[in-house]
Amino acid sequence: MKLSHFQFNLPKELLAEFPAENRDESRLMVINREKKTIEHKMFKDIIDYFGDGDVVVLNNTKVVPARLYGNKEKTGARIEVFLLRELNSEQRLWDVLVDPARKIRIGNKLYFGDDDSLVAEVIDNTTSRGRTLRFLYDGSYDEFRNKLTELGETPIPKYINREVTPEDAERYQTIYAKNEGAVAAPTAGLHFSKHLLKRLEIKGVNFAEVTLHVGLGTFNPVEVEDLSKHKMDSEELIITQEACDIVNAAKVKKKRICAVGTTSMRAIESSVSSAKTLNPFEGWTNKFIFPPYEFSVPNCMITNFHTPKSTLLMMVSAFCGHDLMKKAYEEAIKEEYRFYSYGDAMLII
Repeated sequence: MKLSHFQFNLPKELLAEFPAENRDESRLMVINREKKTIEHKMFKDIIDYFGDGDVVVLNNTKVVPARLYGNKEKTGARIEVFLLRELNSEQRLWDVLVDPARKIRIGNKLYFGDDDSLVAEVIDNTTSRGRTLRFLYDGSYDEFRNKLTELGETPIPKYINREVTPEDAERYQTIYAKNEGAVAAPTAGLHFSKHLLKRLEIKGVNFAEVTLHVGLGTFNPVEVEDLSKHKMDSEELIITQEACDIVNAAKVKKKRICAVGTTSMRAIESSVSSAKTLNPFEGWTNKFIFPPYEFSVPNCMITNFHTPKSTLLMMVSAFCGHDLMKKAYEEAIKEEYRFYSYGDAMLII
């Protein structure tokens, strides 16, 4: 398949600027791959598709407040600094993106906070917008991290053309987020409310948690026509033995194993044994799933509606079947489903 197969016209007004009022009351499109049917539901109706012994796989990564605003020394120019990942905790080295980038050179200092209590020095250029910063802060490591959290804001995606609100700190985070490290939310999980998780649990559904720290690369559109030439950014992945035991037991019993989001799906498929069971993993993955692809473990997935030419759309095509996915997306646009991070959801069974 080629990149051009993943182009479609997405009306701008369908990009969701705000989340649904209640997490579990976004819309849900249910796609049955076997019957080739498309149904329109509410997210909380998902309860009807799961039963005793089924497994739902959640990505428990926690979004860090990764967007900081600082001022350049001497000129006072306002610079946006986006934290990508910590390189060295002792030296407080971070991989970041800066904007505007042309003004930020090696040796420059940036000042953060009203009282300039946090300072960073540029020590390397990595890409056109990428820099390595060394943060200078008097205090322990925990105090430094608390300072970053205090000064940072929720990294809602750039397409959301509005100021960040206090609600974003809560809503751009799953309710089961535990392990800090993502700079973008695993958005399919945003639809789960505490009440809905409890109802699933009462029904006998088991939960397996994996951790994939979502990077900004998740938003990068593919730019090469030959998909096999596309390189994914690496993201940190942890899969515990406990999660493997829950998933593999369900597989033996031929139960439904549902990946919540493209990140959970990529996590699982990055660590599969030759017997097609899930293995523990600790490291980095840059797995890119595009059609044709045979999935080893999950037989069900929940995902949002994705933008044209994105790697996320390609994974959905591989899982759903390309023609059925195209039909579903045409219907989603006609029915005015909301797209992208704060948008509606799709269940593929």
